Amino acid sequence: MEKFLQVGVISSTHGIRGEVKVFPTTDDKERFLDLKEVLLDTGKEQIPLEIQNVRFFKQVVILKFKGIDHINDIERYKGRPLFVEREHAVPLEADEYYIADLIGMEVFTEDGAFFGQLQDVIETGANDVYIIDSDEHGEVLIPAIQDCILHVDPEARQMTIHLMKGLIQ
Repeated sequence: MEKFLQVGVISSTHGIRGEVKVFPTTDDKERFLDLKEVLLDTGKEQIPLEIQNVRFFKQVVILKFKGIDHINDIERYKGRPLFVEREHAVPLEADEYYIADLIGMEVFTEDGAFFGQLQDVIETGANDVYIIDSDEHGEVLIPAIQDCILHVDPEARQMTIHLMKGLIQ
């Protein structure tokens, strides 16, 4: 399981006082209100940044970090991801999983046969859709609903699915 979870990506600066626009990679941007600190991944190191202020504008989050008071202090980090440590992430409810924990999971059918590997998750609004790379069937889209997803074991990195009629050719 991942130690750090991505919560956003710095998309651009906002004004000249060191604020940044962040594209949230979490399903609820309001979660930024509960964060006190994020880790900025510079590509070479992770820098802890204390969040001083959070505002929302359209689809982005505008963040002000303590000690960063000028555009020149933050501009070079455009396009860089922001992470939180797992223990500071928002707790999950029953049958909820962090996408980072699902990616790469081995997928088995209900009869125990290996089906493929989970490659990505599409967030549709109604329900997520899992993209599974299967040697036999190619790329298969499986809706993340109770009828199809029978069991998920993040520790074992395994998922058991039921292939409803029409999901594979």
